[in-house]
Amino acid sequence: MIRDITLGQYYPVDSVLHRMDPRTKLFGTMVFIISLFLADHIAAYGVATAFLVLAIKMSRVPFKFMVRGLKAVLFILLISVSFNLFLTDGQVLIRLGFLRITREGLRMSCFMGLRLIYLVIGSSIMTLTTTPNQLTDGMEKSLGFLKAVKVPVHEISMMMSIALRFIPILVEETDKIMKAQMARGADFESGNLIQKAKSMVPLLVPLFISAFRRATDLAMAMEARCYRGGEGRTKMKPLRYNRRDYGAYIFYGAYLAAIAGIRLLV
Repeated sequence: MIRDITLGQYYPVDSVLHRMDPRTKLFGTMVFIISLFLADHIAAYGVATAFLVLAIKMSRVPFKFMVRGLKAVLFILLISVSFNLFLTDGQVLIRLGFLRITREGLRMSCFMGLRLIYLVIGSSIMTLTTTPNQLTDGMEKSLGFLKAVKVPVHEISMMMSIALRFIPILVEETDKIMKAQMARGADFESGNLIQKAKSMVPLLVPLFISAFRRATDLAMAMEARCYRGGEGRTKMKPLRYNRRDYGAYIFYGAYLAAIAGIRLLV
């Protein structure tokens, strides 16, 4: 389960999405997330599916690699779908004792499941095709207007970039600790849910110690290099839009207009 987390990982390959400006990909991810919350009809989800399939094809990242990330949110997905399936009022289709499945609940649970799956895959595409440095530069450039109201944009972007970069590092560290404890007789697989949760406690202590140690080392390295924030700093590779980015913005507008049109008309 721990090894299946793909959020925050970068998949190096030459593709159209990899060559796009990070601001374009950030905006596209935001548009896709907004469209999922606007979608309330099967036609809208069909358009969103086509958008997602096109993004996956353009990224050239193996689909199996993206689907692996769904295993980490499978429990949340099951809870959300179950709540909507059994606790939504409406026309009863199936009655199982005190539980009942309604037509509205079935529709809502299907849409909720698709929404969560698409959210995970859509967010993963952005991180899989964008390096942490590019993501930091893109966020800082996109939110630059907030500097007028004294918002520390560079520091916020740096913190989010470091957090994303630490995800695969902590996943790898967790895997090492689990293997070391399993070699000493620890059991993380058998037992019920409560027993499995208790067996994870010895894993969390060394993981937190390792995380704090890495954070301390990073802070000392930044201080040793006289890091003083983003004020007055220049970029070795300044961000510039090209033709494909302008085309992507036009495509985003058409896609969002199609989702909004379906919501209003259907």
